[in-house]
Amino acid sequence: MPQFPSVHRECIKTILNTSPLMPVITINRLKDAVPLCQALVDGGINVLEITLRTEHGIKAIEAVRNAIPDVWVGAGTVTCTDQYRDAEAAGARFVVTPGVTESLLKFGTTSNAPMLPGIASISELMLGYALGYREFKFFPAEVAGSIPALQAFSGPFEDVAFCPTGGITRATAKDYLALKNVKAVGGTWLAPADLVAAGDWAGITDIARASLADL
Repeated sequence: MPQFPSVHRECIKTILNTSPLMPVITINRLKDAVPLCQALVDGGINVLEITLRTEHGIKAIEAVRNAIPDVWVGAGTVTCTDQYRDAEAAGARFVVTPGVTESLLKFGTTSNAPMLPGIASISELMLGYALGYREFKFFPAEVAGSIPALQAFSGPFEDVAFCPTGGITRATAKDYLALKNVKAVGGTWLAPADLVAAGDWAGITDIARASLADL
C-alpha cells in the first residue's frame, strides 16, 4: 500500500506552522488575484489557498506564483485527480481537498504537491491515516461538530493535527487555535467579497493584520 512520504508530511507541517490563518480565496475576476494575494501578504499572511471554485482558479495560481514566488500558494477545493494534476502543473505548492476519495488519497502519495485532505468524520480520517496522512483539513468545521468534535478526535488520534475550515470567523478563530490538535484555521472572512469587488486592497490588508493580532 502506498504511503504519504515523510518529506510531504514535513512540508504540510511547515505550511501549517507558517501561518495560523489560511485564507480561503475564490477568484471571480482574474485581475484581482495578484493584488488580493499581495494585500494578504502585506497583512502578514504567508499561506494562501486559492480555490478551484471558479474558472479562474488555475490561472490565478499561476499568476500569484509568478508574482509572489516566496509565498506558500496552494490549490483548494480539489475534488478529483485531474484537478490535482492541473493544480500541480500550475505551480501549486500544496493541495487542499474538501473531502477524500481513495483515488485522491493515493494520488497524493505520489504527487509533487503534498495534500491536506479534507475530512468530516473519524471514518474518513482513518482512510487517510492508513496511508500515512497525519494532517487534515476538518470541513465543514461548524457543521461537522466544531470544537467538541476536534476534542473528541484527539482521543484515538493524538498524533493528528487539523486545519479546520468552514463557518469559522475572526471571532471564533482563536477558540479553535486554542486546541492542541489545531495548527491553523481557514476562512473566507480574510478576503470579503465586497472588498474584493471594490478593489479595497488596503482594507483587506487591515483585516489580515487585525485578525492575526486577535490571536
